[in-house]
Amino acid sequence: MYESFFGLRERPFDLVPDPRFLYLAPRHREALSVLRYGLTTPRGLTVLLGDAGTGKTTLIRAALAGLDELDGRFVLLTNPTLTRAEFYESLAREFGMGKEAATSKSRFLQEFEKHLENGFRPERPSALVIDEAQSLSGELLEEIRLLMNIETDTVKLLNVVLAGQPELAGRLNQATLRQLKQRVTLRCRLAPLDLAETASYVAGRLRRAGGSPADIFTKHAVEAVFEASAGIPRTINVLCDNALLGGFAAQVKPVDADIVEEVCRDFDLPAGGPEPDVAARTNGDGRQVTAAVEPILPPAATGSAGPAGRGQSEMFRLYARRRRFSFF
Repeated sequence: MYESFFGLRERPFDLVPDPRFLYLAPRHREALSVLRYGLTTPRGLTVLLGDAGTGKTTLIRAALAGLDELDGRFVLLTNPTLTRAEFYESLAREFGMGKEAATSKSRFLQEFEKHLENGFRPERPSALVIDEAQSLSGELLEEIRLLMNIETDTVKLLNVVLAGQPELAGRLNQATLRQLKQRVTLRCRLAPLDLAETASYVAGRLRRAGGSPADIFTKHAVEAVFEASAGIPRTINVLCDNALLGGFAAQVKPVDADIVEEVCRDFDLPAGGPEPDVAARTNGDGRQVTAAVEPILPPAATGSAGPAGRGQSEMFRLYARRRRFSFF
């Protein structure tokens, strides 16, 4: 609805894990490398941790998309709340096994081991990726551990990636899962973006959608987005999408901090922004760092309102308010 008003080809902040919009902050770039290595090299178990909304699913899809040239079998499970029978049924279907394997665990294990042994070559890896792994039952975590016992004398035949929120780390520290934790060979954790990274993230998505960042958001609007979102990409998307809708409804561009703060009030998020040029955060190790604002989105002195000014149409205002809450 607002695309043409801001000169965009498409919506830049939709809540879908589109790898085209992937932004690689240093920690995300490192995690992507770890994922690709864990998927393609017989390493065993890789664990990816990150708070909700930090980009785990997008990163997983980007890693898998980059492996299209390999003649391997990569299976992604996005719903971990399965029974044991449903889990094996899903694996049998996704790995292209027979109908009987989907109805019997013993038959599945027999066929699956042969499937991996007969098909194994270094250039044809097999991997199982489970997103939202913090929701896996203890029973399924034990089944995954047992699947990882499928190996030859010299090589692991199945790579496993568990991606989940920080609670997953707590579960792996439980005494009952110590044998699974011992199989973790690669581990990485995503952190929220700092202020400069948030500015680059917003600008990158706008450019990908065909827009000019400086003409769409003011510098202080991006600061307000960062402060309210705490650098969480999913929350950044929600705020920016609704701010664009609010700017369109009011016929104001570039979007200013006032519009962002109004969106924050609608979502019960803190607003107000950091100091004009710097913002203090903690990095992934808990140490405080100070990031200067990247002048990617330069400020505008005033927003340019349309002929009717802000609040041009009550219909648009009501639509904008309904649209803001549609994400919940």
